[in-house]
Amino acid sequence: MNSAPGSPAPQQEKRSAWKVGATTIVTFVALLYVIELIDVLSGHRLERNGIRPLEADGLRGIIFAPLLHANWGHLVANTVPALVLGFLVTLAGMSRFVWATAIIWIVGGFGTWLLGNIGQCNLATNHIGASGLIFGWFAFLLVFGWLTRHIWQIVASVAVFVVYGGILWGVVPVFRQCGGVSWQGHLCGAVAGVLAAYWLSAPERQARQKRKQGALPRPFPTT
Repeated sequence: MNSAPGSPAPQQEKRSAWKVGATTIVTFVALLYVIELIDVLSGHRLERNGIRPLEADGLRGIIFAPLLHANWGHLVANTVPALVLGFLVTLAGMSRFVWATAIIWIVGGFGTWLLGNIGQCNLATNHIGASGLIFGWFAFLLVFGWLTRHIWQIVASVAVFVVYGGILWGVVPVFRQCGGVSWQGHLCGAVAGVLAAYWLSAPERQARQKRKQGALPRPFPTT
């Protein structure tokens, strides 16, 4: 089938989507490096704006925590997963990427604020880092493909699990641990990712349900 005169070819649209997605994620990760540089130059003062569980002032950390890291090593460890998983989420559509990221960011952050002190050794905690967002993207990718039943998204789900499935250990609760990895942030981010996948797959799920209903034989009228 020929495309209408003046309309972009499907291949061009696909390339454009890939470029927009790649540019978006690279820009986001670059922003993380700029923020970390500012944090280092300020004597790590920005890190005080993390999520401090069950503290009123700690609520603002929901907005800032994914942008902050403890040190360069922390940021470097999150860089490749953020680039890969974030880019794959953009392939579901930029609108869905924005919504999924917002849901993971806010819902996952609020969950961390509620649960962040669980398992700690009676010390105040301050949760920072993009790993909660990364776990949310990971969970989103695992679930979204199966809910939409799109072949390439299912393939992406399987590939993501094969490559990054090991990070699931990061959501396992660790008790009586003073500081260290925020399994609470990872767990809450992953749960938020599943919720985002379910909500954002609604059009495909509803369309599939309608097709099923349309395929059912009509009841024979009785008198």
